[in-house]
Amino acid sequence: MFLVSTGQLLLSGLLLGLGLTMDAAAVSMSNGLEEPNMKPMKIFYIALLYGLFQGIMPLLGYFFGHVLFENFTFIQEYHLIPIVALIILLILGTKMIIDGIKEIKKPAEEREIKKIGFKLLIIQAIATSIDALSTGLSFADYQIYEAIIVVSLITLVTFIACIISVLIGKKFGDKLGSKAVIIGGIILIAIGIEIFVTGIWF
Repeated sequence: MFLVSTGQLLLSGLLLGLGLTMDAAAVSMSNGLEEPNMKPMKIFYIALLYGLFQGIMPLLGYFFGHVLFENFTFIQEYHLIPIVALIILLILGTKMIIDGIKEIKKPAEEREIKKIGFKLLIIQAIATSIDALSTGLSFADYQIYEAIIVVSLITLVTFIACIISVLIGKKFGDKLGSKAVIIGGIILIAIGIEIFVTGIWF
């Protein structure tokens, strides 16, 4: 273990936060598109949930990463983490697209006001953060308190980015109507493909 400067900690946390938050922010935007009438409190807990998961995964990687990746080499060998993320987001994205097409075909007065449930948000949070497990290995030599500072910054950056993204999604969701759900589904599928490609070739 070695001590690092405060500047290094802040820089590491911010850079990792910016890098890891992109997937969660994109999914947050798709949620705003799907539920344009979302209340401020729900926006808050979506951002908090995604932020916590983006922070928890690298922390788990910090504590258990070496054991996980050294004793279960098939996880890396067969790229199981990005594959799982891809499958989850493909399923969620496809469902959103199908639901959006069904809504468009309905008369305007019969269209439902979409509500995103807590269970779905948990699944999204896991899918967009699971690939961050290995990130914890990048600061495995830090002291525990230093690692906590880094993951706290990751959580904070993700929280802020997700709030902004949901608000952007809401703005466009109001204008696009049912088409917004289809766009949100496409975003989820695109994020799944990006995680998969990045996890295998980069």
